[in-house]
Amino acid sequence: MLTSPSNALHSSTPHFLPIRRSRLLLRSRNFPRSHSGGGNSCSLSLLSARSGARRLSVRALAGPDASEDGLPFPNHVSVKIPFGNREILVETGLMGRQASSAVTVTDGETIVYTSVCLADVPSEPSDFLPLYVHYQERFSAVGRTSGGFFKREGRTKDHEVLICRLIDRPLRPTMPKGFYNETQILSWVLSYDGLHAPDALAVTSAGIAVALSEVPNSKAVAAVRVGLIGGEFIVNPTVKEMEESQLDLFLAGTDTAILTIEGYSNFLPEEMLVKAVKVGQDAVQATCTAIEALAKKYGKAKMVDAIRLPPPELYKHVKELAGEELSKALQIKSKIPRRKAITSLEEKVLTILTEKGYVVDEAAFGTTEAQPELLEDEDEDEEVVPEGEVDQGDVHIRPIPRKPIPLLFSEVDVKLVFKEVSSKLLRRRIVEGGKRSDGRTLDGIRPINSRCGLLPRAHGSSLFTRGETQALAVVTLGDKQMAQRIDNLEGSDEYKRFYLQYTFPPSSVGEVGRIGAPGRREIGHGTLAERALETILPSDDDFPYTIRVESTILESNGSSSMASVCGGCLALQDAGVPVKCSVAGIAMGMVWDTEEFGGDGSPLILSDITGAEDASGDMDFKVAGNEDGVTAFQMDIKVGGITLEIMEKALMQAKAGRRHILAEMAKCSPPPMLSLSKYAPLIHIMKVHPSKVYSLIGSGGKKVKSIIEESGVEAIDMQDDGTVKIMANDIASLERAKAIISGLTMVPAVGDIYRNCEIKSMAPYGAFVEIAPGREGLCHVSELSAEWLAKPEDAYNIGDRIDVKLIEVNEKGQLRLSVRALLPESESDKDGQKQPPTPTGDSAKGSPRKYVNPSSKDRDRAAASGDELVWKKKDVRRASGGEKPMKSSSNEEDRGSLVNGEATIS
Repeated sequence: MLTSPSNALHSSTPHFLPIRRSRLLLRSRNFPRSHSGGGNSCSLSLLSARSGARRLSVRALAGPDASEDGLPFPNHVSVKIPFGNREILVETGLMGRQASSAVTVTDGETIVYTSVCLADVPSEPSDFLPLYVHYQERFSAVGRTSGGFFKREGRTKDHEVLICRLIDRPLRPTMPKGFYNETQILSWVLSYDGLHAPDALAVTSAGIAVALSEVPNSKAVAAVRVGLIGGEFIVNPTVKEMEESQLDLFLAGTDTAILTIEGYSNFLPEEMLVKAVKVGQDAVQATCTAIEALAKKYGKAKMVDAIRLPPPELYKHVKELAGEELSKALQIKSKIPRRKAITSLEEKVLTILTEKGYVVDEAAFGTTEAQPELLEDEDEDEEVVPEGEVDQGDVHIRPIPRKPIPLLFSEVDVKLVFKEVSSKLLRRRIVEGGKRSDGRTLDGIRPINSRCGLLPRAHGSSLFTRGETQALAVVTLGDKQMAQRIDNLEGSDEYKRFYLQYTFPPSSVGEVGRIGAPGRREIGHGTLAERALETILPSDDDFPYTIRVESTILESNGSSSMASVCGGCLALQDAGVPVKCSVAGIAMGMVWDTEEFGGDGSPLILSDITGAEDASGDMDFKVAGNEDGVTAFQMDIKVGGITLEIMEKALMQAKAGRRHILAEMAKCSPPPMLSLSKYAPLIHIMKVHPSKVYSLIGSGGKKVKSIIEESGVEAIDMQDDGTVKIMANDIASLERAKAIISGLTMVPAVGDIYRNCEIKSMAPYGAFVEIAPGREGLCHVSELSAEWLAKPEDAYNIGDRIDVKLIEVNEKGQLRLSVRALLPESESDKDGQKQPPTPTGDSAKGSPRKYVNPSSKDRDRAAASGDELVWKKKDVRRASGGEKPMKSSSNEEDRGSLVNGEATIS
């Protein structure tokens, strides 16, 4: 699959370039540096100019990698390598040429740039490889800028932290012990097409960059993603395809072994998970083989000379000084006493080997093996006497000390060796005796105790204890405003309705430490527990709450993330969340090389590992799920990798342990409430017509704010599809908000009758009547009574309740009501006569005349026949064909515009 460099040299003919001295200096800095094992370098020769010439001539001696056209990137390499079901383009020598290595990897239109740099001087030795990984998704990759005030990428986001961990975990086991040069891996997403996810590409890019660099890693690393779509496993599916996948498996490894897996699934059986791992492993092997070939041809020489290991004899000395006592200390069951005993013993060994000095046996010291160094030192100062001139009286004595010289070692070396000796003693006890530090068998589970309802004001709470690991889980319910907003490369606002936040205070391990922002470990453990629980949650339609789970680790002795899964599941049930089933989590460990300790060489799988077994073991495999399937998993390897058979064995043993934990969780006392807390908010869902959502929101949100203020609810969330969610703290305010929204969204029909309606306000031309909460209509003064009224106050007052009938809805949605239409018809109305009454008495002498308006039946008949119907009040006229009533004054027009006419379907 390897192709030749894109700009391979065709001619080595030297070129002469006239150039000024200042330009010469700049140009010389930009030429690639020469590295052993890398590409060929270019040399510059300054030729003296001819007499009188003002310029210098520069001759570039072109090497075999220089291009004929004199391009500035003579070491540019471009190849394609397999990446699952397609190929990716790998380029190096074009960008970042001053780094130890730098590559750009392209998949579709997604481009990831990765560089590797090393410190020139090694740092102080320690038990932790100084490897630093930084991954960043540039918003410019999708043509956007950050939404923050400074318009630039800020601190690392949670999902970027997770990818940093994905890069770090598979690379670390391939690094040799004793390499202390600080190594930094920078990975940036420069282009993103929305189809090809950058995470697996970033891990593969980092593996290629490390393979090409001077870092003395043992194997090339690559990664893939495996999805289960339509019953088939697909390697590196697109982002759109993953939306339908039942599995999200991330796998990284070498050409011979698996280094790490991580992901989540929808209760996938263990047998199916093993098949998915096999598919991913085959794809990784093909990619790693191509990377190895690429590194062999274009990679730099590895810095194997920088590896520094403790003196071999130091292991023997530590065993002689502390072996027996250390074995006893490792058998102490409780974590804190065991830690104190081991720490005290370590201090004694440090004092002897770094201050007092270790004294070897005199018998061993007097052997010839201990003398050469002393004799060599003596020979350096001994006087050389020519032969034949030796004075017979002179006595030449070679001084040999009677007492042995104590040996001193560095503190770092002693600590490293002490830790490794402790690890080997712990492994030996497990292999030889079949018992662990706390006396359990290989598949034994620590004692479990769980309680719910500890916090009365919280919506849900639980305390889960397994051995010396304890997690306090608290659930909080809320509306969409409590959802977590995700700013990603997709460009669309993403809200998480469920999130789990994990906290690991230093007090959980009995230590003093700094409290600050969550670290990478906390983010990683919280995400793993979140994915394990997310599968059992109901849909948003069935349970329209935003759910937050807080898991605070109060005690820790291994597997705190899996304790968060167990405690979080119980807390969800205590909060009344209708989960699909219960889930639990367990952490599996391993002793890889058993032959060293008298075993048959087969790895041993440990269930429910403790902190010491995690630190001294070879694997940390976390598996969460129910009795039948897996919902989340994560595996870290500290050796060169494991086989598929070992993983399958660990999965089946984890399944048995998970069932035991679920049975213990069912004994929770007190048990979960399984109902909403009285302090939890109430959420009601309504449906309105999507085209009328804006009428509920109003201009600038004024209408919805007025509804919230009037009803007393906490919040109202409206979606474009017409879904309305009302959140309240009590039933009364919730019902008020429901009534208001129902009134505003109802579709009134001509002929509807509304009983016991309140008169909200008066105007000279009529009364405004509220037929539903928030919905008013105008009852004209002529429709308030069968008798003529000079003003509405002659018959009614504000606050009176009347029965009205809807007689008209104009094109603006404004409602016209009538009291008169509900009154018994007069005899003249029955006969079809429409004569106004004759004024008598005072009325005939100039008092206001009373008019009897036509009945509603007469108006309806007139409208149907097309006859013109003239109202006796001269400022109001209605013609056939549906002409609007004329407004009697500007006040009527202003008041009518306040009536909410945007009626919607409820």
